[in-house]
Amino acid sequence: MIVLWIALGFVVACVVTWLLVFPEARERLAAMVGGAWRALAGKAAVGGGRVARRVGASGRVVRTGGSGLAAGLRRHRVVLVVAALLVCVPPVLILGLRQKVVLEGFAGEDLSVSRSTIAVLMRGERLVPPPAPPPEVFTTAEARRAMPEIATADRRWERLDPDLQQRVLAIYRVLAQEHGIRMVLVQGYRSPERQEELYREGKVTRAAAWQSCHQYGLALDSAPMREGKLQWDMEDPWTRRAYFLYGELAQEAGLVWGGSWSWGDFGHVEVRQACLNAREARRRAG
Repeated sequence: MIVLWIALGFVVACVVTWLLVFPEARERLAAMVGGAWRALAGKAAVGGGRVARRVGASGRVVRTGGSGLAAGLRRHRVVLVVAALLVCVPPVLILGLRQKVVLEGFAGEDLSVSRSTIAVLMRGERLVPPPAPPPEVFTTAEARRAMPEIATADRRWERLDPDLQQRVLAIYRVLAQEHGIRMVLVQGYRSPERQEELYREGKVTRAAAWQSCHQYGLALDSAPMREGKLQWDMEDPWTRRAYFLYGELAQEAGLVWGGSWSWGDFGHVEVRQACLNAREARRRAG
């Protein structure tokens, strides 16, 4: 796609350069446009003979213009070559010298093995949710400060869409087995009443009741756990790495990751299309 835009930019630059360098080209173009406009604005009763004469005259103008154009190109070939270089060289240098951009604090690990493992897990055995951590994990001072709503959040896997369950459980297993990261479900299904309450508070969500995928069991929030505590601090390298690995694997599993949003909801994943379908079905029903 970028090559197509470069080629289009080059063509536009050449046309503009041609019009700037050759005054006679501008005049001929203006004359041709004016002639075309007059022909379109003419009356329908104009006879065929007159039309034929105009066509013949236009042909002579085009032939004359073509000869003049060829001569002009030969006369100003140095200017055209310089203009072409000015247009082409910068994009070529950018394409040749560009480097992979890696977000600060995330090493951009090779996830090819992890991705293939997720694909196998999603096609194979039915995964079972891991044991939940002790309830006090969700009521620590750090948890209350970072995500106060999780103290009373619904964490029942059975209330989530089965497909979402399996995708997230596959991600959990890969993170645990290949990267030594334990992810924990901190929030799953959310009732419309609870959603509306959080929306009115304006601190946790930007979606009102029935606008969030949580109401349909098609979204959940997770957090990495280290040394018995949930981790939230994105300034911490280990935590940042854990969330970005989680996000990359979630996207590989076909989920939408909230960390890619402008406000960075790093623990959130959802099944976007199924959620949109459920929302539309509810709207039609009533």
